[in-house]
Amino acid sequence: MRASLGTVGVISACLFSTSALANSSGITGQSGKDGSTCNTCHSGGSAPTVEISGPATLEPNATGQYTLIIKGGAARVGGMNIAVDNAAAVLQAGEGSQKIGKEITHNGLKAFTNDELRFDFSLVAPASGTVKLFAAGNSANGDYNSTGDRSSTATLDVTVDQGGCSATGGSPMLVFALAAATLTRLRRRQG
Repeated sequence: MRASLGTVGVISACLFSTSALANSSGITGQSGKDGSTCNTCHSGGSAPTVEISGPATLEPNATGQYTLIIKGGAARVGGMNIAVDNAAAVLQAGEGSQKIGKEITHNGLKAFTNDELRFDFSLVAPASGTVKLFAAGNSANGDYNSTGDRSSTATLDVTVDQGGCSATGGSPMLVFALAAATLTRLRRRQG
């Protein structure tokens, strides 16, 4: 019985350690896409500002370059989680991050520089439709406890531009073509 209790104790300790290490080396499901963020575990610190910088329009199957920017908060070290709502869109990890399943997360704690932390990544657009990027950025105090840290979220809508008759480009061209045809017809009648 003592060996069994000792084994249970060792297994329990390993499970708790694995949970703590998983967060410092990245975790998914915390981007805010499904309502969960890093604040599920991290609390007590001041909230950073988080933004996603990059193109809001991509051509079909094109690759766009994006940056997740975390500013403020505890601003010692941080991490992140990024997801998309379109299964045909593909995220690609940049330096300091890794892809787990269809999401991107940090691959270790990354230090802030001048009160700012940046994670570069790419998005390969689907053949059509839209893509919503969801990101949570955590600003942590670096004491390896979950208190004194806080995350914030950001989203970015990306439109896949089919070209030609899009809502912004096609209508003016159609009006121009109809006007030109009408003027040509009027000139022929007068001449």
